[in-house]
Amino acid sequence: MSQRRSLIEGLDVGDVDPALVEEFVYNRTPAREPRAKEAAAPHVQPKEGKEPVGRVGLTTRIRSDFAAALKRATLERKLAGITPNAVQEILEQALEPWLKTNGYLN
Repeated sequence: MSQRRSLIEGLDVGDVDPALVEEFVYNRTPAREPRAKEAAAPHVQPKEGKEPVGRVGLTTRIRSDFAAALKRATLERKLAGITPNAVQEILEQALEPWLKTNGYLN
């Protein structure tokens, strides 16, 4: 059996900056980009001139056939280049009319 070595030693870095390789391997935030966390935050676009709305995490359980259909829809829509194509966007689009109809959203 061959001798074990670290992931960095196993990478063929060639002319790649070793500092970048180490940042990637060890999932470190680059020191040269102090705003990396801000840049990674999702951009919220206001709807029709309204104030931007933040997002919060929501965990729920749904029927397995709904989950399978939703997954299939997102994948097919992404391949076709149709929006909305993310689970979050599809769920928001589906929930908004119900919330408005039942008086929970203006």
